[in-house]
Amino acid sequence: MKNHNVNNERMKRKYFTFMKEAKRHSEASIDCIAKAITRFEQYNKFKDFKAFHFNQAVGFKNALLTQKSLKTGDNLSKSTINGTCNHLKVFFQWLAQQTGYKSRFNYTDADYFNLSEKDTRIAGAKRKKPVATLEQITHVLKEMPDVTDLEKRSRALIAFTLLTGARDSAIASFKIKHVDLTNGSVFQDAREVKTKFSKTFTTYFFPVGELPIQILTEWIDHLKTELLFSHDDPLFPKTKVANTKDKKFSACGVLKEHWATAHPIRKVFKRSFENAGLQYFNPHSFRDTLVRLGEQLCQSPEEFKAWSQNLGHQGVLTTLYSYGDVPDYRQAELIKKLREPSINVSPERQIEFEAMFKKMMGS
Repeated sequence: MKNHNVNNERMKRKYFTFMKEAKRHSEASIDCIAKAITRFEQYNKFKDFKAFHFNQAVGFKNALLTQKSLKTGDNLSKSTINGTCNHLKVFFQWLAQQTGYKSRFNYTDADYFNLSEKDTRIAGAKRKKPVATLEQITHVLKEMPDVTDLEKRSRALIAFTLLTGARDSAIASFKIKHVDLTNGSVFQDAREVKTKFSKTFTTYFFPVGELPIQILTEWIDHLKTELLFSHDDPLFPKTKVANTKDKKFSACGVLKEHWATAHPIRKVFKRSFENAGLQYFNPHSFRDTLVRLGEQLCQSPEEFKAWSQNLGHQGVLTTLYSYGDVPDYRQAELIKKLREPSINVSPERQIEFEAMFKKMMGS
């Protein structure tokens, strides 16, 4: 059975180079694009892209709407289908401008990959997600054991994520030197740390209590004095696996190496929350926890702007749109509060607030 087309492979390589070098897409993004194109080729039985017809786009789109997910057994989600079709739409729009393809199909033929307005709205709808409270995370930290190197590392890992809101990919690549315990900050240096969009910024520890700071301080001291790690060694080192006396491979310490991926970090979180009798909250959800905390603590637009920058966001709208959902119970409280008579604000204070708000939104 045919499983590739030589001409297609040549054009795909050219397109991937274009997306990487000209459009500055990451390897992960290009992998998603490649997966979408391969899906279409499999459906189309690897016909040459020059034979593309808009009916193929319509048929492929309808096939996706009835296809089952290998992971869940349910129909593919609308967001997955929408993402796949969007990748293909952009690809065939590019292809329609290439020599040898211009006369084969029109640029607008790629529009047939569009989902209906209804399905597009479903795909883009924001859905509520579980968010851990500060009390729940503190409970997990108190319940976690702290005897072996691996136990100390796991505990410090959760404490550090709460203090900084760093993404798991960044956490896996931090070095000891990036943490400044004196100033209570971590330098997310894109030259060495895998930050989103390769942004470089400083995060100051969020005000989440003394316990996380104590745990992180003890862990760094343990790395330096007991394990003799240097400033350039990983903050959260990779697990050492060795052959034990009973001839089984098992974890027995840490190596002076970084984790290759963030998968082990998510495993630590899952195990820790389950052992504490709570549902699993992944590392990224801690950012939602911190945004909700900021909404409670910040008393001015300037303070929330600083809180937003601390998460690595250039604008507060990113923070509010991506993480700023109001919990149901809080939504009810706020709506009820609006029924009460408002407290008069001085004109001077109102002008000051409006000026600060405009400045914040403009930046």
